[in-house]
Amino acid sequence: MPSVSVIVPVRNESRSIEHTLRLLLTQDFPLDQFEVIVSDGVSTDDTVPIVRRLQAEFANLKLVFNYDKLSSAGRNTAIRHATKDVLVIVDGHCHVPDPLYLKKLSDAFAESKADCLGRPQPLDVENPTPFQQAVRAARSSRLGHNPDSDIYSNEAKFVPPQSTAVAYSRSVFATIGLFDQDFDACEDVEFNERVHAAGLTCYFTPTVKILYEPRSSFRALFYQLGRYGSGRAKLAAKHPKSLSIPALVPPLWAVWVTVAGLLSFAVPYLGWVWLGSVSLYASVLLGAGVVLGRRQPGAVAARIPVVFVAIHFGFAWGFWKEVAKQVRAHHWLKRRSVARKLPA
Repeated sequence: MPSVSVIVPVRNESRSIEHTLRLLLTQDFPLDQFEVIVSDGVSTDDTVPIVRRLQAEFANLKLVFNYDKLSSAGRNTAIRHATKDVLVIVDGHCHVPDPLYLKKLSDAFAESKADCLGRPQPLDVENPTPFQQAVRAARSSRLGHNPDSDIYSNEAKFVPPQSTAVAYSRSVFATIGLFDQDFDACEDVEFNERVHAAGLTCYFTPTVKILYEPRSSFRALFYQLGRYGSGRAKLAAKHPKSLSIPALVPPLWAVWVTVAGLLSFAVPYLGWVWLGSVSLYASVLLGAGVVLGRRQPGAVAARIPVVFVAIHFGFAWGFWKEVAKQVRAHHWLKRRSVARKLPA
């Protein structure tokens, strides 16, 4: 039975960290066979005091500090302190309600002989708000998430690791290195791209499902998807083949809505096309709200179209922001290269 290091990268998670850690630290698994390592990104709330208080209760809880504050750096800091056979990433706002989670994780590694494991991670939380319920419904639909992802699957199988791998044998890090600290979002997908390129195997199993807490406001969801969009753009710059058509749709739609909307003041007929496309988009979102919310309270169904707007335009905002950053960096490097070649 492989031993397990649980990596918990956090920053300002005081609201949920104790609940998450207690679920992990009270697992039905031999105490000497697992450790929980919290990697704190210089939290300004009560996250660190809460973890220190729990350390007095649980000897296998470690606290390390990620002074770079990036989630990728937090993972790497914890990995350097890990001592067990396999390592699994659990975010500070995830919930692991199954007391046999670590046993099932260890068993899955032993039985599959895989280099890494993928897991379902549906959005859920105890006593969700109407907005969180709307996020859960929207993100589980084709309009709100990558349709090629396996994270909502319930079928055990070997899969490509890119969007699912979250647990790794120690040999994986010896083979491909650590997470790329140029990334502060999508660092897991970038890492898994290298896992795939190295020919390592990933086994997806529903036995190690965890629950991921949905964002609780439009602003938080928009910001989350903005970070994800930024990460996907940076990922495409490093791994061009990773860029898919579904990832391009929201950024291109945002460009059309913005640019065509402005040009329609000068080109009247374009205005009618723009109005028709926006009306169609609104109709689709309203229809999705009706379909996805048909078994939900009215307060949930009414929020689903708003959630889609946050998903699509938040992703687009982050994507184009990163593209602009990449273009500026490219021009800066080009000018620097030209300057070096000029005679003194």
